[in-house]
Amino acid sequence: MRRAHSPSHSPSPPLPRPAPARAAGPATLAVTGVATALALMNYTAPMLTLPAMAEAFGTPSSAQAWLLNGTPLGLAALLLVAGALADAHGRRRVFLLGTLALGVTAALGAFADSTALFTAARIAQGAASAAVLAGSLGLLADAYPSGRDRIRATGVWGASVSGGIALGPLLAGALSLADWRLAYAALGAATLLTAAAGTRVLARPAHRPPGGDRRPDLAGATALALALAALLTALTLGRDGWLRPAIGVLLAAAAALTALFLRVERRAADPMIDLGLLRRPEFRASTVGALFTGLAVIGLFSVVPALIQHGAGMAPLAAAWLFVLWSGTSFVVALQARRLAGRLSAPYQLALGFALSTAGVLALLGSLDTPDLPWPRLVTGLVVAGAGSGLLNAALPRLAVDSVPPERAAMGSGASNTARYIGSAAGVALMLAVSAAGPDAALVTAAALSLAGAALTVAGSPRRRAGGGR
Repeated sequence: MRRAHSPSHSPSPPLPRPAPARAAGPATLAVTGVATALALMNYTAPMLTLPAMAEAFGTPSSAQAWLLNGTPLGLAALLLVAGALADAHGRRRVFLLGTLALGVTAALGAFADSTALFTAARIAQGAASAAVLAGSLGLLADAYPSGRDRIRATGVWGASVSGGIALGPLLAGALSLADWRLAYAALGAATLLTAAAGTRVLARPAHRPPGGDRRPDLAGATALALALAALLTALTLGRDGWLRPAIGVLLAAAAALTALFLRVERRAADPMIDLGLLRRPEFRASTVGALFTGLAVIGLFSVVPALIQHGAGMAPLAAAWLFVLWSGTSFVVALQARRLAGRLSAPYQLALGFALSTAGVLALLGSLDTPDLPWPRLVTGLVVAGAGSGLLNAALPRLAVDSVPPERAAMGSGASNTARYIGSAAGVALMLAVSAAGPDAALVTAAALSLAGAALTVAGSPRRRAGGGR
């Protein structure tokens, strides 16, 4: 009698790889937030060290914009490349390499002995910061895939931007009492420590990223970098006269190179940016909102400390503390902005941020160029403008990652931050140029640009959020 066969048991299917522990989210948020804050501290430090650097290097006033614009030039030129590389080759890898490079290049800035060398170091710092910013938001998109956790995380990340903007001038102002170079040495050391911590805290990806064989779009990156260099050179040289032939040639070259960049992106097999995403209202709002944040907000407040030092005769450290009224308010509001997420869509939060920034800037009219500072109006204007900046800093990173497919989160971050730092680079040069006619000219220009940003970000965008995010 044949024995009955027992039911055959096929091998158990492999268990799915467990999802990352929730503890990985806070650790990722902490490391990326600190690195982002340090990148922004490095970005804003020259606001307070500009007069001392210009004196040390013998930099003429017409060339001082380069001491501020090196980092935004590097950022704007390479953010899209960094985003594409992070999506294709690993966000952790790109983030850590960028943090390490930022630490090294920030320290190198402390040893520069000329305008050209310091500007070169700042461009390299911008390139490294591009990897930090693009990789950090991509890592957060992985750690917080959807819903209110993502809203909270991107709000904290936006607050780290505001915190870095606030702390950079304070650090520079305090250390410049001894030597302005100490600020860059300290930032370099802190960033290297953060890179070391990141190698231990950030989990390695379980799977190789899709598209790891993509090649960086060097043609597009080159065209974009040359277009930005031509534009910034025109804006910088314009301070000595806008009707000179060289200015027209540079502006025409910037326009032609921008057209070339768009043509390259349309034809590239692996473009830095998918131009088809511009059909999405939220992606357009992210890009336009970031551009006008750079032009109107970062561009103006990058030069406000120098304007106060020059116009009111204020010491650098005192100007830094006054600047904290704006940047500190921005930090607090960015942390609390998540409470608006269920009531207004991110584009309308951007519009509200621009409106508050406009109101605050207009309140500052007539207050930056007098030794007898009108304190009530000055404090009110800085606080209101800071609240607007906080709303912008909270809404932009969330919109950047929500407006693109999940696998392109770093590209979305790169596109938004590219627009922001293109705007800030052009904005700094523009504000320095128009402030030759007085601080009020810069304030009016910034207010007009903020109003334009408010109008453009809500064009075609829904007032309320559709759902709770991915």
